[in-house]
Amino acid sequence: MTAAIDIRALGYSFGSHVAVDDLTLEVEAGECFGLLGPNGAGKTTTIRLLNTLLPLQSGEVEIFGRSVRTDAMLVRRLLGYVPQQLSIEGALTGRENVEWFARLFDVPRRERSARVDEVLEMVDLRADESRLASTYSGGMVRRLELAQALVNRPALLVLDEPTVGLDPVARDSVWQRVAQMQRDHGMTVLLTTHYMEEADELCDRVALMHRGRLRALGSPTELKAAAGTGASLEDVFRHHTGEALDDGEKGGLSSVRATRRTARRLG
Repeated sequence: MTAAIDIRALGYSFGSHVAVDDLTLEVEAGECFGLLGPNGAGKTTTIRLLNTLLPLQSGEVEIFGRSVRTDAMLVRRLLGYVPQQLSIEGALTGRENVEWFARLFDVPRRERSARVDEVLEMVDLRADESRLASTYSGGMVRRLELAQALVNRPALLVLDEPTVGLDPVARDSVWQRVAQMQRDHGMTVLLTTHYMEEADELCDRVALMHRGRLRALGSPTELKAAAGTGASLEDVFRHHTGEALDDGEKGGLSSVRATRRTARRLG
């Protein structure tokens, strides 16, 4: 079976800073896969490379057998993406936001309305679809972004810290819907999170990155067992990364500020 994600000897540098260093990784179709690591580990750069937002410098990435280097447009049609920063337009209604993404992803006109209905129903926003998105709560915003990412029925859903700034109830709501979509549609999910309990509960396997390199790979159960009796996934994280965190990837300060702005808006 063709892998959902096939990363081989991937490398990427911002000037003299090596963000991703010889990363080789494979994600199976249908998996929920967690990409973990401290700030500056290379997670977001890796995601931007596989979803074609950054050009490849070295190595190869294939999404369901399609090269991001030579088949970028085809790859984009296979993807749904929820970034760290907010991607909604507050001046549009919830429905208009999803319709805009449907047009962006070239969903056929005759199917567009039904597709928008489907994903809004899926994330429980049909009753609020006519409200301006600027009036939505943090949890509703993240569910709206899921609807946007799903309207083209992606084979691979990429979630880059989708629950940042959310309270526990809103976080649970987002993950319940992701799990439902995976069950209903056999979708592959790649996620990053700093909440180890989320990764432990949701992911079939996780990869732990630090300073651009792969440090550990396996199911949460396997990694915890290897770390010792009673170890948690947080213990695994600390073992492979130490206590110190890097300053962040390129644009670290601006990235931190953007994440904090997102957290405040969602709060």
